[in-house]
Amino acid sequence: MNDNKDPTEKPGFWQILGSTLAAALGVQSQRNRERDFSGGNIYVYLFAGLVFTLAFIIIMVVIVKTILHLNDV
Repeated sequence: MNDNKDPTEKPGFWQILGSTLAAALGVQSQRNRERDFSGGNIYVYLFAGLVFTLAFIIIMVVIVKTILHLNDV
């Protein structure tokens, strides 16, 4: 596999997902960040970030409600 891909090549689904998760955790490599800014569409990343944020909030609400229900609060 060739790691010297064209930097203007658009990132795929898994690369966008990985970049979104890395951004949420605050750990993004310089190479990936350059790839995202040079070849990515801002709207794709905004959408991925929105979906991630909504999923995170829903998961947290479900976890808290489950814990409260199990402890009869």
